[in-house]
Amino acid sequence: MGERFYGNGILSGPIDLDGGRPAPRTFPKVEARPGLEVAERGTNVAGVVVSLAKGLVTVRGSDGRDRVAKLREGSFTVGGTQVTLIAPRSTTSAASTRTASGSVAIAGAPARIARASRLLVEGVHDAELVEKVWGDDLRIEGVVVEVLDGADNLTEVVRSFGPRPNRRLGILLDHLVDRSKESRMAATVDHPDVLITGHPYVDIWAAIKPSVIGIDAWPEIPKGRPWKDGICAQVGPALGAGAATDPRLFWKRLLGSVTRWTDLEPPLVGAVEQLIDFVTAPARE
Repeated sequence: MGERFYGNGILSGPIDLDGGRPAPRTFPKVEARPGLEVAERGTNVAGVVVSLAKGLVTVRGSDGRDRVAKLREGSFTVGGTQVTLIAPRSTTSAASTRTASGSVAIAGAPARIARASRLLVEGVHDAELVEKVWGDDLRIEGVVVEVLDGADNLTEVVRSFGPRPNRRLGILLDHLVDRSKESRMAATVDHPDVLITGHPYVDIWAAIKPSVIGIDAWPEIPKGRPWKDGICAQVGPALGAGAATDPRLFWKRLLGSVTRWTDLEPPLVGAVEQLIDFVTAPARE
């Protein structure tokens, strides 16, 4: 038998053990910014991005429920295209996408289904002001604001509500200072799932910076005269017809002058933010 020569056949050189293996597939990278519509492949997780942290993305569906998914290569679709979600880069235009409270705005996110927890305020004006500044945040978090109609029956309201770890109660009071009626009432409530905060002003009107209506300070009202009546009489003429004699018109123009949290006094801002954090915190184990 003659000598065989293999020439340039497959055994003529080193064997390529990886030969024929397809290259790893790559997917477009998309920043998971709040408000981005996404869908996780193979699951029921679909909706808009709410937040991103520690390799997890929170997505709010059209039903208002939040679902959490892991970030993996090519595990999501955006606009029908399979993509890899990544953390968003910082941007200098963040200030233009803020809510009135200063939080990051989440465009297109549906309101979350209401939590069992609640935020209580003393009166209608308190509720309207909280809605004006924190309304977007409260809808995203699923927090309902209810009116106490005064704090005189505070203990009974708390008892009737039945607070527990997954049903917390946050209460905002006016004039929460030492030896005030409100502070004495707050002292009667001692429950781990109830938080009472407040501001030092005699009325929620005074928790709005007077500069929003063009004055340097709220005038002093003599004791014995209803505070709102005195304010209307002294400041109302500058706000137009009727505001000097009708507190409803005065309030409408005062509230209309508020655009964001910086129009409010810091004690009120801090009190409301603390309550929102409390009622939205995960339930204790």
